[in-house]
Amino acid sequence: MKTATLPPVRIEPAFRQQVEEVLQPGETLTQLVESAVRTAVAARKSQAEFLRRGIQAIETTRLEATGIPAEQVMAGLERRLAAARQSRTR
Repeated sequence: MKTATLPPVRIEPAFRQQVEEVLQPGETLTQLVESAVRTAVAARKSQAEFLRRGIQAIETTRLEATGIPAEQVMAGLERRLAAARQSRTR
């Protein structure tokens, strides 16, 4: 398979100097850019999958009517917070 190139990115000379200062021994600017792009792509894929699973869980909860009403959850948290505050003042 043939390789492809990423589009060039224009940056300020001062920023390029900062980038070059953090290169590891033997590492090229191209390697750093490729690594950064791969990391960003992986993070975005992970975030998209996380959101997909969350939305799916919400829909399943709605369809099965197995959720706990927000008011009930909030009331329980308020009780726990009040108890923690009370025990802290003792």
